[in-house]
Amino acid sequence: MNLFWKKLFGGITPTAKLERYEADLVKAMNRYAEVEKSVELAEYRKLFHVVKSASFQENKKILKNRKYKDTEEYRNSRKCKKLQNSPAIRTYYEVLSSDLLKQYTAFKLTPDYELLGDMKKVKTSDTLMKFRQFEHSKAYKTYIRFHDSYIIKEFELLKTKVASPEFKKANEFWANQSRWHNTPEYAQQERFYELAKNPDIVFYENEKPQRFEKFRSLKMSFQDEFEWNTLDKSHWDFGFHYKSDKLIGDHSYSNEKQANHSGKNVSVVDGILKLTTKHEKVVARAWDPTKGFIDKEFNYTSDILQTADTFRQRGGVFSAKIRCKGGDIQHAFWLGAESKLPHIKIFHFNGKTISLGNANKNLFDGIKIKGINAAQFYIYTLIWSDKELIWMINDYEVYRTASNIPSDSMYLGFNSFISQNQKGSTGNLEVDWVRTYTTV
Repeated sequence: MNLFWKKLFGGITPTAKLERYEADLVKAMNRYAEVEKSVELAEYRKLFHVVKSASFQENKKILKNRKYKDTEEYRNSRKCKKLQNSPAIRTYYEVLSSDLLKQYTAFKLTPDYELLGDMKKVKTSDTLMKFRQFEHSKAYKTYIRFHDSYIIKEFELLKTKVASPEFKKANEFWANQSRWHNTPEYAQQERFYELAKNPDIVFYENEKPQRFEKFRSLKMSFQDEFEWNTLDKSHWDFGFHYKSDKLIGDHSYSNEKQANHSGKNVSVVDGILKLTTKHEKVVARAWDPTKGFIDKEFNYTSDILQTADTFRQRGGVFSAKIRCKGGDIQHAFWLGAESKLPHIKIFHFNGKTISLGNANKNLFDGIKIKGINAAQFYIYTLIWSDKELIWMINDYEVYRTASNIPSDSMYLGFNSFISQNQKGSTGNLEVDWVRTYTTV
């Protein structure tokens, strides 16, 4: 597969741009999740249903537009004042509280009350004259007309009502033309508008959570941003891994031109892992298929790293950001198991082309990639499910297969080597980060 045109016409997103996009996406996803469980959003949603309801809007309309003259408070206070200012009712209460009424009422209970009908005796008695004049007065007749009447009872009830704190508060409320601004409903509405302008809620309402689906289905299981400076502080070990502890893993092969150098060619510089291939003569252990382990003189040194004792995983997503420097060297990022197979190449650069694939059951299923520069950083990814294996370079799918899907838990591996058919040179395999995920 030649990716030159895909890269040229935007089929492959540039690595730095892709990383920024994914970092921003993860940041947005985390922010979305935080806002989603916030008390502010819960309050906003509750207020939304309240403020936008038909009953709220109708009540708001009434509170804002009702005229004071149309209220019961206005009618009651107006009627009470009218009765209070009535001359006849005022006369009634004046008589009711007068000493003369008390004296007259007491006099009516005496035998002398009958003498009021004898004008001769009335004319000769100041007391009788006083009571007769009171009895025939307009004031007393007004008193008699209103005493124990419905109108007085109503007036007394109205006076009690309008004097109550509840009535005064309600009357003051309806008399105020700006009454809406003093209501709990107005406070609810203003809080709703305040929350609607909250940057987190604006972000949440405008976000499309569907774009998080890819990352929501993943849970990080392994991550190395290479912030360590010595191997013994890392998750990695040098050398090959074998099932038996009695087998030596720190060796090279007799058909290779580099000696694996026991981790001496591994370094971390500015957060980047470097496996360095050096031009130097060493005598080191090598495995020969016919002779077993031999001591061989090598003209180059390099290294191999793996996580067999610290991390393994079956299925999921395996990614690394990688670039290669140097000419006639091979570099690889792979998954290994207890035996020689299965073996998954996520990235393999032979100095000319990139290849990737799955070796299992003595079959190799893979593809060669041309058209991208291995000396530049790219993100190489394997997506491993029960049904298939998918290889990605940055955001572009380059290969998939449903054949020979491994059933083993596999560990991560990096190495650089020079085959016997290569002339050899110096260079580096550089890894900016490694991340693996399980699917949830």
